[in-house]
Amino acid sequence: MKSQAAPNQEDYKLKDTKPHLGERWPHGGIRGGGGWISSERATSTYDLVEQMFYLYVRVVKAKDLPTNPVTGICDPYVGVKLGNYKGKTQHFEKKTNPEWNQVFAFSKEKIQASILEVYVKDKAMVARDDYVGKVVFDMNEVPTRVPPDSPLAPQWYRLEDRQGDTKVRGEVMLAVWMGTQGDEAFPEAWHSDAASVHGEGVFSIRSKVYVSPKLWYLRVNVIEAQDVQPHDRSQPPQAYVKAHVGNQTLKTKICPTRTANPMWNEDLMFVAAEPFEEHLVLTVENKVSAAKDEKVGKISLPLTIFERRLDHRAVHSRWFNLEKFGFGALEGDKRHELKFSTRVHLRVCLEGAYHVLDESTLYISDVRPTARELWKQPIGILEVGILSAQGLLPMKNKDGKTTTDAYCVAKYGQKWVRTRTIIESFNPKWNEQYTWEVYDPCTVITLGVFDNCHLGGNEKPTSGSGGKNDSRIGKVRIRLSTLEMDRIYTNSYPLLVLQPSGLKKMGELQLAVRFTCLSLANIIYLYGHPLLPKMHYLHPFTVNQLDSLRYQAMNIVAVRLGRAEPQLRKEVVEYMLDVDSHMWSMRRSKANFFRIVSLFSGLISMSRWLGEVRHWKNPITTVLVHFLFFLLICYPELILPTIFLYMFLIGLWNFRFRPRHPPHMDTKLSWAEAVHPDEMDEEFDTFPTSKAQDVVRMRYDRLRSVAGRIQTVVGDIATQGERFQAVLSWRDPRASSLFVFLCLIAAVVLYVTPFKLIALVAGMVWLRHPRFRSKLPSVPSNFFRRLPSRADSML
Repeated sequence: MKSQAAPNQEDYKLKDTKPHLGERWPHGGIRGGGGWISSERATSTYDLVEQMFYLYVRVVKAKDLPTNPVTGICDPYVGVKLGNYKGKTQHFEKKTNPEWNQVFAFSKEKIQASILEVYVKDKAMVARDDYVGKVVFDMNEVPTRVPPDSPLAPQWYRLEDRQGDTKVRGEVMLAVWMGTQGDEAFPEAWHSDAASVHGEGVFSIRSKVYVSPKLWYLRVNVIEAQDVQPHDRSQPPQAYVKAHVGNQTLKTKICPTRTANPMWNEDLMFVAAEPFEEHLVLTVENKVSAAKDEKVGKISLPLTIFERRLDHRAVHSRWFNLEKFGFGALEGDKRHELKFSTRVHLRVCLEGAYHVLDESTLYISDVRPTARELWKQPIGILEVGILSAQGLLPMKNKDGKTTTDAYCVAKYGQKWVRTRTIIESFNPKWNEQYTWEVYDPCTVITLGVFDNCHLGGNEKPTSGSGGKNDSRIGKVRIRLSTLEMDRIYTNSYPLLVLQPSGLKKMGELQLAVRFTCLSLANIIYLYGHPLLPKMHYLHPFTVNQLDSLRYQAMNIVAVRLGRAEPQLRKEVVEYMLDVDSHMWSMRRSKANFFRIVSLFSGLISMSRWLGEVRHWKNPITTVLVHFLFFLLICYPELILPTIFLYMFLIGLWNFRFRPRHPPHMDTKLSWAEAVHPDEMDEEFDTFPTSKAQDVVRMRYDRLRSVAGRIQTVVGDIATQGERFQAVLSWRDPRASSLFVFLCLIAAVVLYVTPFKLIALVAGMVWLRHPRFRSKLPSVPSNFFRRLPSRADSML
């Protein structure tokens, strides 16, 4: 491990890159430009990545293959050999006319042979595989096909013997061409980089697009029950209802009155995912003693029978009969006899008007409600070219040498993408481009780089990587509202990871990003509307409910994506969704505290400047302030127009200094450079703590829990203050331009309108009757909540 020398601040900053992006640029678009590229709307699908050429071999099928003269059967398979790289299809038993339809891809950069050999063999169980025949291609005669050219049609080729002198019986249908990663055959092709990978790794290196499961909130309103009959009839029951959905368990409070007809009227909230595999399992239980509960009745209900609600209208309630079975050895065969126990009154619905939160609201990537009927048209297109990574650190030991098998994961909205794994490379080149529809500009795309630890070899993680889990290399977050529209940003992002030993740079990730606007009017319209669907404001959840439901939603997403092939592993999903963002950290608390302190630096500077004016440090400035003071006293109607005009001029002046790059992780802001080793040990401590003494554990965990909430509140306060600063800083170009324009209009209106009239109207609006108020946030409040903050740059 390298010594912890003083870090170079330049290593932690964003760097401009000048990649040679896609060759098809319309109208001579600019192909360079230090950080962002101005161009027309490109016609090529892969114009945000560097072109990479591959030799593709499509093996379709074979016919009339000869049988083995001894066994009388043929178990054929096809092998493709190019230099040191070999790939083969699966074999079919007892087939002389097999069909494979498999594609092999060989990187042009690694091709060192001039001859491509496609051979057919007969699979032998014990002895050596029998050679059937081959087809040989000269690499100089292979045609080149670049999308969107028409696909190359396969042809029948006669097989030759091993020496290539004579034709033998049998034909194979093939297509061989040189193409790019934009070819439709690229995602499902066998890659030459996998030639040394065994078992699961052959599949886990492929690129893949995943879709998050469609999540619903399940609202179970437990109203009452009738005829609750405990085993001991001499004591009235103390009843409550316990509900299960998958791994989620909630229960109502115990009915305060001992009665056979208890009432609760409580809401229990769950997260459910389509297709609905779990059932809602309800049990009515009786509190016999402090340590004993008995089941009175039980029912299991499929989620498909419940109503899907798209607004806040009332849902019809229903009575359900619970089942009770006999228990005990004395009852003999009656143990499985169905008995009447009780019935329960429920109001259950699947909420479609909410957005099910599975990620932090600070880094949210999707704000649409669950029900597709409530979706609106997209307002833009996000295109991301995942180019390459540079200078990755070794993550594991394989066959006596350190290596890294890196892949990149990107998450935005319901769509997850995973690049192919580049085997044994510290400078992998992916050059894969992906596209997302954008429904709200105030959202964040998250990209993470990981080391694939499941390639079937004898990998042993180096220090700092965890077990058999895919190791974290780093993460990048980009807020779309900070991007200029129709610009291509080409930057190299540092990959930073906090470890128990401190902050560590794991390498750099090179991206090309473009946010294309489809409707500027719709974007401006969104700035005055709530970020989340209106049901979150009309019928909000409590903070504890949101935390619990988000945790359940993350678990469901991790489980469902883990079923895909190749699977997106649980540790990857949790890292992308910031599963541990709520945990206590002294470092984060310090960072949030100093964020607040920095907000008051402007007020401190203003008071210092006023003190200098008062003490005549600069006589000219003091005289001008006296003149302005007398002017405003004599003409008070100029106060508000002057303030708005001043903000308008400041906004125009700051336009020259607007940020030209997306924000990234700020190590100073995150307080990651000067962190104390003991604080890092505390941050990476388990929860509950792994410390020895029980008393210390109880107090320590309580302190961390409380401090974690304080940390969140402090961070929220800092976020609100930074949004004030963002209004005129042009961090969000559309919001700043809109605010500056409104300031100009306000200055003109306030100048021509009598101040008394403005004060009267403002007072009457502020004192208006509640009947004329809306539960939804106001337009200025919605605009303010959409402004970016420095939370995007927090580690």
